[in-house]
Amino acid sequence: MSKPFLFLYLVFLSLPAMAAKKPNVVFILADDLGYGDLSCYGATHFQTPACDRLANEGMRFTDAHSPSAVCTPTRYSVLTGRYAWRSWLKNWVLMENHPLLIDPERLTMGNLFQAAGYTTGCIGKWHLGWGKKLDGNFNGEVKPGPLEVGFDSFFGVPFSHNSSKPLQVFVRDRRIVNLKPDLGYKSPKAMKDTVRKLEDTAIELSTEAVSFVARNKDRPFFLYYPTTNVHFPLTPNSRFKGRTKSGVYGEFVVEFDWAVGELLAALDRNGLIDNTIVVLTSDNGGRPPTKTLERKAYGEHQCNGPWRGTKRQIYEGGHRIPLIVRWPGKVKKASVSVETVCLVDFFATFAAMLKQPVPRDAGEDSYDLNDILLGHPYKKSLRDATVHHSVSGQFAIRKARWKLIEGGGDGDYPRNEREQMDVKTRNPERDQATGRWLKLDYFQLQPDGQYQLYDLESDPGEKHDLASQRPDKVRELVTLLERYRKDGRSAPLSSNRSRKDSR
Repeated sequence: MSKPFLFLYLVFLSLPAMAAKKPNVVFILADDLGYGDLSCYGATHFQTPACDRLANEGMRFTDAHSPSAVCTPTRYSVLTGRYAWRSWLKNWVLMENHPLLIDPERLTMGNLFQAAGYTTGCIGKWHLGWGKKLDGNFNGEVKPGPLEVGFDSFFGVPFSHNSSKPLQVFVRDRRIVNLKPDLGYKSPKAMKDTVRKLEDTAIELSTEAVSFVARNKDRPFFLYYPTTNVHFPLTPNSRFKGRTKSGVYGEFVVEFDWAVGELLAALDRNGLIDNTIVVLTSDNGGRPPTKTLERKAYGEHQCNGPWRGTKRQIYEGGHRIPLIVRWPGKVKKASVSVETVCLVDFFATFAAMLKQPVPRDAGEDSYDLNDILLGHPYKKSLRDATVHHSVSGQFAIRKARWKLIEGGGDGDYPRNEREQMDVKTRNPERDQATGRWLKLDYFQLQPDGQYQLYDLESDPGEKHDLASQRPDKVRELVTLLERYRKDGRSAPLSSNRSRKDSR
């Protein structure tokens, strides 16, 4: 979609949408929150009452998935309705010197809400790149960024909680907060004013989110709230010390739950609770401890619940995530859905809710979940199939009970002979004629010719590889995965996206 056409599309669609009263939408995207990290999903070493309240007042999903096992690609997919491996980022995540991953000409979730007359805000972790150039700097105004892809305002962390020291900062809209014009952002003098306190980050983001709600209480708003909890380093504020049986990790999760509670209280206080959709989920599976000191921080808590694998990996623990949706008067209270869904689906879901058409070149992998949420009859399975992706770029495809993994490993970082991460390049390729970014493939792995096949209905722990016993199912799923990659989309163009169950 060309930029002029996108502008006309948004202006034209905003006119009739302004007249209708629409529900507010808050989309909370936790960082590295595992399937087993909430008490409503089985955590026993600490309680998460705010998240549990959402589950009691809405729908909890037990078969929800992030489109990637790491954060940048999931964030891309949530906002675009498109698998990130279709972009120029082919594996892992963006580094601090990388440009904006989302093409400003691409229709985003934020654009949909803007077209429907909403005020849109992003508060929290961005980690989708900034600017147009490689090795750009943050000394002044930096763009394109969130404001160029659908958000009226931004306040938050430009990359990740574990950023390098000069970028452990807050950015408001396009500028580093408290950076004086005559100082470079990397200078020690500048960093005395700009570097945020890690242990106060969640509290400052929460304060901003609560303020956003209060400022916009008299008009429809969309708040995208990607938190820094519970990504390492584990830095809960001291007020949460000793509140759990799983050390500092539990305290960091409890701090996240507190932030959710603060936002719900703001909605209550401003009379918005009954007209606000709240989505709570995570960008990928949890990151369990790998060192002795870290294990003391977790205790016996299992952040990914019963699932095999962890963040980064292709097994269920890498991408099966908590997902709760509350929509008062629409979504049945305390309901549970076992339907297979993916976070990429919220693009089409909100487009349908807002009555905004989705052009052919947008939302290519997104399915409308409204039939599930509203309790309407639909033919299983809602999705034809779901594609999973690991940190190294390993693919898997899930169709009904069957999951095929392309490759023989777990999808984690490849390692060299010294057991270090085997990175071949850190710079994306660029078309010298057009200036467009083409590909960033950190690891440059080649297929090993192996496959793994699991029946998740009888073997949810992915313990028994059936690839050699079911070559017919392997061929079927390999063919489907290849078609999805080749066609450039996996969701049908038709507005009726329900499909019969296929086993």
